[in-house]
Amino acid sequence: MKKFYILSLILVSFLLFAPRSIAQNTVQPVFTAEKPIEGLSIYPNPVVGSKVYITSNKNHTKEVEIYNVLGKKILNARMTGKELDVSELTPGIYILRIKEGVTQATRKLVVR
Repeated sequence: MKKFYILSLILVSFLLFAPRSIAQNTVQPVFTAEKPIEGLSIYPNPVVGSKVYITSNKNHTKEVEIYNVLGKKILNARMTGKELDVSELTPGIYILRIKEGVTQATRKLVVR
């Protein structure tokens, strides 16, 4: 029992006083940080009709995924313009995930 206590004490003190570089190298990030899309604009929000407009400073091709609040993917679209048809969506709250090149953004969308 005494040996176990001493080994535990040594292990805890090593972890507490270990160089930060060792601790930093062993931790892997759980998620990757988003690189924001410059000048991203989504309108109208809340959506009343069947169209939503998504624009940015660069206006490159965008990949848009729409999820419901339970996390289920509802719609997947590739946009070359700025207009997205959301007529298939029932009224509610959705999550938009927009990718434009290496940048991406996540936004809330309300459909009435």
